[in-house]
Amino acid sequence: MIELKPLRVLRAVSDLKSFSMAAKEVGLAPASVTRIIAQLESDLGVQLLVRTTRQVALTSAGASVLARYRPLLEGFEEVTHDVQRAFRPDSGHLRLTAPVSLGVALLPDVIAGFRLAYPNISIDINFTDVLLDVMEEPCDMAIRVSGPTKDKSPIWRTLSEVPRHAVASPTLFDRIAQPELPGNLPGDHMLSYHPNGGAELWTFTRNGSQRTVRAGLRVTSNNGDFLCAMAVAGEGVCVLPDFITAEALRSGALVEVMPEWRVPSLWLTLYYPPYEQLPPIVGTFADYFEAFIDDHPDLEPNP
Repeated sequence: MIELKPLRVLRAVSDLKSFSMAAKEVGLAPASVTRIIAQLESDLGVQLLVRTTRQVALTSAGASVLARYRPLLEGFEEVTHDVQRAFRPDSGHLRLTAPVSLGVALLPDVIAGFRLAYPNISIDINFTDVLLDVMEEPCDMAIRVSGPTKDKSPIWRTLSEVPRHAVASPTLFDRIAQPELPGNLPGDHMLSYHPNGGAELWTFTRNGSQRTVRAGLRVTSNNGDFLCAMAVAGEGVCVLPDFITAEALRSGALVEVMPEWRVPSLWLTLYYPPYEQLPPIVGTFADYFEAFIDDHPDLEPNP
């Protein structure tokens, strides 16, 4: 009976084209890898590998054997990961997706602390500002910063309000008049954020009055950190979440524009595929992340 371990070793040697590198990959001594391959060849009655002066290669029989066994190995490993996600809250593999700017600002500290608390959970993070369909993409949970959801299919968990403000460098107003009304904002200097690139509508409210203006006549971007840097350089006004602009505001590199006019907040939300029951490993990260958010100075926890 052929066991899984020798097949994993054969796959590692084939993929890495080296006995020594394969040994490191599977956590065995090189001598053990050589012995396992020899026993597998004996069990199957065929030569699987041939050594050259530079590398190790599959024989035609080895290529045929691995081609037939590889899907079985991958299927077994996928089932193992699914079982770990389903039943173990402190072990397994977690696949996340998150916005780029939020990832830069918050997630290094989140992941570092989480890894200390749960060293047996491995994490794969895909950073994108595009609102991915969690039912189509290979992820266990999506972290999103957006307006109120209109998507009724996935499960979501709202963590906090994400305040936003219109900001600009004080040096900008050395060249142009500082606006007092939304209609006075300088069209050529209104920097637009859009996940797909394009114009952005800014809505301002004050004492029951509401004004909407269109930004992005000259500069648009799908990255908030870039727009913040442009604003610091005196290139214009942008409307961004506080977690992106807070440091520049505290240092004086940016100032709030029209502080009496408010911009609607966004929401920090966790989105899940439509699980019948939330996998414990996903719940473990969600709880940890929510506790981190509760203490963050630039976010307002959901009451």
